[in-house]
Amino acid sequence: MDLDQITISNLYKRKKNDRDIFQELMPTKVKEVLLVATLYDSYSIVREGQFSDKIRGEYLQLNLYAAPRFTSVNSREEALLILEHRDFDIVIIMAGLDKDIPVKIARDIHKLRPRIPLLLLVNNNADLRYFQIEGQKLDFVDRVFVWNGNSNVFLAMIKYVEDKKNLARDTQNGNVRVVLLVEDSIQYYSRYLPMLYTTIMSQTQVLVQDETEDDLHKILKMRARPKVILTSTYEEAVHIIKAYNEYLLCVISDVKFEKNGKDDENAGVDLLRYVKKTVTYPLPIMLQSHDITNAQRAREINAEFINKNSESLSMDILHFMYRRLGFGNFVFKDSTGTPVMEASNLIEFQEKFKIIPDSVLEYHSRRNSFSTWLMARGEINMAKQLIPIKFEDFESTQELKERCLQVFEKEKLEKLRGRIINFNSSLVSSNRFIMRLAKGSLGGKGRGIAFISNFIENIDFHKLIPKINIRIPATAVIGALEYDKFLEMNNLYEDVHNHYDFEITKKLFLEAELDSKISKRLWKYIENVKSPLAVRSSGLFEDSLLQPFSGVYATFLIPNNNPDINIRYQHLVTAVKLVYASIYTESAQAYFDAVKYKIEEEKMAVVIQKVVGHEY
Repeated sequence: MDLDQITISNLYKRKKNDRDIFQELMPTKVKEVLLVATLYDSYSIVREGQFSDKIRGEYLQLNLYAAPRFTSVNSREEALLILEHRDFDIVIIMAGLDKDIPVKIARDIHKLRPRIPLLLLVNNNADLRYFQIEGQKLDFVDRVFVWNGNSNVFLAMIKYVEDKKNLARDTQNGNVRVVLLVEDSIQYYSRYLPMLYTTIMSQTQVLVQDETEDDLHKILKMRARPKVILTSTYEEAVHIIKAYNEYLLCVISDVKFEKNGKDDENAGVDLLRYVKKTVTYPLPIMLQSHDITNAQRAREINAEFINKNSESLSMDILHFMYRRLGFGNFVFKDSTGTPVMEASNLIEFQEKFKIIPDSVLEYHSRRNSFSTWLMARGEINMAKQLIPIKFEDFESTQELKERCLQVFEKEKLEKLRGRIINFNSSLVSSNRFIMRLAKGSLGGKGRGIAFISNFIENIDFHKLIPKINIRIPATAVIGALEYDKFLEMNNLYEDVHNHYDFEITKKLFLEAELDSKISKRLWKYIENVKSPLAVRSSGLFEDSLLQPFSGVYATFLIPNNNPDINIRYQHLVTAVKLVYASIYTESAQAYFDAVKYKIEEEKMAVVIQKVVGHEY
């Protein structure tokens, strides 16, 4: 791309940040559900079972903030009438004692609104045989589920429809992972799906809580959870594997299901062999069957096996997900498989990785445990870089450890590039992002610097002009809320408006105390930065297009080279207080009067930047 072709518009289309990507995920959401059931079934589900409360409870428990609205009707006529006047995202038809009427209703609804997903919900397992036979003829019904009194199945039905519709877009835009379930038994997939969704959402919730991002970012990131895709034939499963090969997180397959138009006793084993041949990275696979002799067939293809007749079937699948998919904490084990230490989040994992013994590193490297756990936690790029790293390719475990640590550090900085991050004392010297020391607006100058940081970190200028290297100095910002807190804590609001002598105002500001939290952060900052600093004003009105306030407030340069850290810290604190006070200089007040702004509307953020240059 030529330099004169670069526009802000195409730049941001080309390189989106995490928040933009998360906002684009799950564009199709189920918000309106039409439930068609007899009066008795409707009463059983909606009223006696406190259905709405249960559904909302499921959503809130999993931090899903937009529970769909259910509308219940009791007849074919009511269903068709309401569909003519209202839009629904899915229709669920309850099949009670009469099996034919629900099918007729489904057929009529499909004729009227062919694009709406239609799901049949069977009352209990006893009614399944009829629909397992009839289901092959009901091409206008998307899926048949069985209720058995468990409200979780409604969550699974809704998420099944959402995942199916959002799969292509979300994998392409957000690198979202895919759990493939191959099962043709209505009874079993009605049991598996609620459990899979609940486990995955709980896992995602834990990961999101580990982060220090704002609440909106946490909510958005919930959208990046792995998809669960249900297929029931060999051909459907192969299609998903081919189309989403690089996004697969695991494959769970039955043994016997349809292949080439008829039931095949070898379909599951053939499918998992196809997976192992097709997928180029270590992928957890599981075979499940009523026949215990299939355990040997699973071992032959290096797959996990679960007995469908097991009394602990649900727990067996959960155990597989936590042990093989990397859900839950990472347990470091030695060469004998004995647990040595544990990490609950990425920060703990990286810290403990530095000190693990050689035997632990070898044990997990040979099993691809690190990449599996990272993949399950959404650290896709990091996991992909670790997968090709083989234990036998290194002369020593120390070399292997250093290589892995390089990947961790590179990915950590890559994720932060061009962003505004919360305070981290170990990163204060980096110029690849803006560090926020306290909450609130960045002010005009801080906002401009943050924009430029985001701009230059999202385009490779070196490729456009080989000899150019554009960077901003390492920058930290004290948000404008801290200015309000400073005035309030020290009871300065009244004083600053009553004293017109700036020397008195300056004295009051210098004698005042900063909040303990920002004081500790400034101390940590000065511990890690030993080069000269520019402490700069960043008022809300600064750098505005109409009234720029250029040169109105103060900037202070401090040498920051005294061997005594207490003196360096005091210099920094004094500079921050003087920047705050500079709103009330005679020249600043005169400018406010000239542009007809009110001084009490101004708030001050503070930008702290390393001074660029060489020491002589």
